[in-house]
Amino acid sequence: MLLFSDVAATFLELESKSGRLEMTDILAALFKKTRPDDAPMLAYLIQGQLSPPYEGIDLGMGEKFAIEAIGASAGYTREQVEKDYRKSGDLGLTAESLLCGRRQQALHTREMDIGYVYGAFMKIARASGTGSQELKKKLLTELLNNSSPLEARFIVRFVLGRLRLGVGDPTILDALSVATVGDKSMREPLERAYNVCSDLGVVARTYMENPEKIKRFKVQPFKPLMPALAERLSTPEEIIGKLGKCGVEMKFDGFRMQCHKKGGRVELYSRKLELTTPMFPEVVEEVRGLKVKEIIFEGEALAYDSKRGRYFSFQETMHRKRKHGISEAEKELPLNIFCFDLLYLNGKDMTGEPYKDRRAALERIFPHGILKLSETRIVDSAEELEAIFKESMSSGLEGIMAKDLNAAYAAGKRKFAWIKLKKSYGKSVDTVDGVIVGYYLGKGSRAEFEFGGLLVAVRNEDNGKLETVAKIGSGFSEEEMAGFKKMLDNIKTKEAPEDLSYRMEPDFWVEPKYVVEVAFDEITKSPTHTCGMREGEDKGYALRFPRMVQIRKDKGPKDATTSGEVEEMFGLQHGGR
Repeated sequence: MLLFSDVAATFLELESKSGRLEMTDILAALFKKTRPDDAPMLAYLIQGQLSPPYEGIDLGMGEKFAIEAIGASAGYTREQVEKDYRKSGDLGLTAESLLCGRRQQALHTREMDIGYVYGAFMKIARASGTGSQELKKKLLTELLNNSSPLEARFIVRFVLGRLRLGVGDPTILDALSVATVGDKSMREPLERAYNVCSDLGVVARTYMENPEKIKRFKVQPFKPLMPALAERLSTPEEIIGKLGKCGVEMKFDGFRMQCHKKGGRVELYSRKLELTTPMFPEVVEEVRGLKVKEIIFEGEALAYDSKRGRYFSFQETMHRKRKHGISEAEKELPLNIFCFDLLYLNGKDMTGEPYKDRRAALERIFPHGILKLSETRIVDSAEELEAIFKESMSSGLEGIMAKDLNAAYAAGKRKFAWIKLKKSYGKSVDTVDGVIVGYYLGKGSRAEFEFGGLLVAVRNEDNGKLETVAKIGSGFSEEEMAGFKKMLDNIKTKEAPEDLSYRMEPDFWVEPKYVVEVAFDEITKSPTHTCGMREGEDKGYALRFPRMVQIRKDKGPKDATTSGEVEEMFGLQHGGR
């Protein structure tokens, strides 16, 4: 039985550390105390969530109810709690402080293990309907009544989505390996298992039951895989030099969809691995009608404009991703899915098969109604690849994707199995997908909008931290400026995100939640931004003349461009197209 007091003590220790090796050892020591049945709950809590994203479980509790629960547990008025919160800037610290000086004690308290705390969180998340808000507050109050001050700090932070331990998934995987074999030698099979099921809880339980099981971990329906990612090169000559004979597909500007079927059940997942099944009834029916028992495949979804005989833009297509007015949207924006990869078929994990074999199997199943087959052309010269690229550009598409005919599907990995070649922006090689970490107040003509720009960051793959790369002041319409102010005000924080490395400060920090696509003229070295900045160096990488292209609603912080990619782009731009 893992006591929550041990979990809280570990979280406290993690707060004082920044080195990944130290954090790995601290977490490994905690996992050593953990039974297999408790391992999933611990893994989720460290991630700051209750389950994988595709299960859609959200605590749904705001500051108001947390403040009332703290007051009820500690014997303080709402005003007194708010006063302390204004001083501390952290409702978790306020809970800890006020519970240290409790004015009233609960009649009955109990020592809490991780199962009790996790179970209470799940009850809070699942409370719905009339009276649900009061029930949520009551459940949180009961938790705080049983809490030590330190436990209260992390309970309150967790329910508000502000745990901020600075621990990335790679560190958790390292810790699991160290906890059982004493080193990181099991990291690779652990990571592969996580990439093909996107459920760290299942991986932790399976591994702690029997480490050998993780080596045989298989793809399974309704556990979405993390999408494979493409590398980039700047010329057709470089691509052919890298791959030789390859398959080439035109790159559509739609949203990526992963489709799962087993028997009569069908589920659809977004690139962010969110469950989107209810939003696309026509796709569900088409997948259900496939003459296969079990299948997982990927496609690019585009809305079709039948009146003008063309596909809608990404932004227009994204209007299909909504929870209301679905039947109307289905008529106004009918979807076509261009199927481009096969990951699982009738009990067989296809991810280890060469692309040419996955493609051949895909061609035996599609097209099927609105489930189209992406066009692939086999080329073995730079001239052929260049011609397809020019055709893509003249058709208004994003570019092309070249695929190694002999490569396996690399779930969650960025490898040269897939290489993208996209249209350039000025001197730049590509666009960057950055996470919004702060925003600036408007000045001059923008003062009325109270919004003047964004501070965005990219993700360091090695340590999981975010690193700033640009301050964006252009590319916004007046409508977008007003929209950003409203959207970002809901996620404002008093302090910078825990996992952010920065030198530049915005007027307001925000939780790292939204991703924007950013165009730029070139990448430069900068003492102001921390992207790619190594220990002992004084300059990172920055985007010169950045401007916003669009909000990427299909992407989350984990899908952001990496610091390593920015560094590669810096090198590519000097010899680029």
